[in-house]
Amino acid sequence: MKSLFSFILFSLFGALAFGQASASASFTASATIIQPIGITTTSHMNFANLDAGTGGEVILTPNSTRLTSGNVSLDSEANVSAAAFEVTGEDGFAFSLTLPEGEYVLANGTESMIIKDFTSSLAQNGNFDGGAKRITVGATLAVNPHQTPGVYNSKAPMNVTVNYN
Repeated sequence: MKSLFSFILFSLFGALAFGQASASASFTASATIIQPIGITTTSHMNFANLDAGTGGEVILTPNSTRLTSGNVSLDSEANVSAAAFEVTGEDGFAFSLTLPEGEYVLANGTESMIIKDFTSSLAQNGNFDGGAKRITVGATLAVNPHQTPGVYNSKAPMNVTVNYN
């Protein structure tokens, strides 16, 4: 009986003493490099021909439509153009758009006008469908009363930025 008792004790404590104290598993790793996001200007903004009159504002919509307030008259629409961009990136990925903020100056010598309130055909966020997206940008031009005739150009570039979300 003593040997049976010894056998049971040894079996119990022996199993505990020699039981599994650790375990391991293995894994693999991977990474996917996506297409870098990019943006290219395909068309520059052009408010086209205006008659300043006693001043006001011209709103250029992202779909290249002009609206006026005040006493500014619109002439030929032949060269009207919202700024246009081609944004490229990984198909199915989301991205955000940042428009210029604040006011910028369009100048003709010492004469100037202010461009502001930028809008886009995209509501700040988009998704790549087929790896590319076309975006257009409009703005508001403040025309001074009896603005001096001539071609007015931006003094500094206005930037549109895109980022993956």
